[in-house]
Amino acid sequence: MPRTLMKLSAAALAVGLALPAQAQESSEESAQDVTADTVVATVNGTEITIGNMLMVRAALPEQYAQLSPDVLWDGIVDQLIQQEVLSQSDQAEENRRVQVAVENERRSLMAAVAIEKIADEAVTEEALQAAYDETYANADQGTEFNASHILVETEEEAQALVTQLNEGADFAELARENSTGPSGPNGGQLGWFGAGMMVDSFQKAVEQMEVGTVSEPVQTQFGWHVIKLNETRTAEAPALEEVRGELTQQIQQQAVSDYIDSQLAEAEVDRADLEGVDPTVLNQLDLLQD
Repeated sequence: MPRTLMKLSAAALAVGLALPAQAQESSEESAQDVTADTVVATVNGTEITIGNMLMVRAALPEQYAQLSPDVLWDGIVDQLIQQEVLSQSDQAEENRRVQVAVENERRSLMAAVAIEKIADEAVTEEALQAAYDETYANADQGTEFNASHILVETEEEAQALVTQLNEGADFAELARENSTGPSGPNGGQLGWFGAGMMVDSFQKAVEQMEVGTVSEPVQTQFGWHVIKLNETRTAEAPALEEVRGELTQQIQQQAVSDYIDSQLAEAEVDRADLEGVDPTVLNQLDLLQD
């Protein structure tokens, strides 16, 4: 669609939205059945329907889409009327650009309908349970660690703390007295954490430790750490309901990907040999002019 027409459409909608909203239905009318084919206006005999309005509403920019229907109503109707008047005028013509735009829009919408149907049909309770079992229930969830640490600025300070601990000093007390980290007042306790929750060098050090032992100084971007591993445990799988959304998306994406692959495998696709075509042709919109 020509850029000038798109700008005019947006302007028409903006003007319509600036007008006071009018009540759209009387109590008697609201009792009537409304469908996508319900006519809201005619222009020289051409009907404009609720369905047309719904598609405009669905494509509105975010700043308009947030408005309530009673505010949007007049603006959308006015926009559709003005577009229909213009499309029927002597100045309008179904040129090559319009034809190609309609072809692309139809292709895009049909593909979207297919994707939505495939995605919806893929998600069943059986599929969700199978995905849950594979991803969580029957899979190794890894190890969780409970550790404490003392954070100081230099390696020398950290090494001095290790020496004191080896001589029997209390870890929690040293953390309260020396740690610059936020866990210091709590005796350096970090609580439970799993893989990926700590910076890499810290995580690797913890994974190599035995429960009850204290590490040599470990450097991270925050400073130097002395770590004590308090406990370990096998991580528990989350409940299915906690990950239902994640699994639903996973199932849908896989179903759509598999379907596209299967359709491409069956389709006869011939890519033209355009070795001599300069890709900058994509900048030449004038090719769509009749």
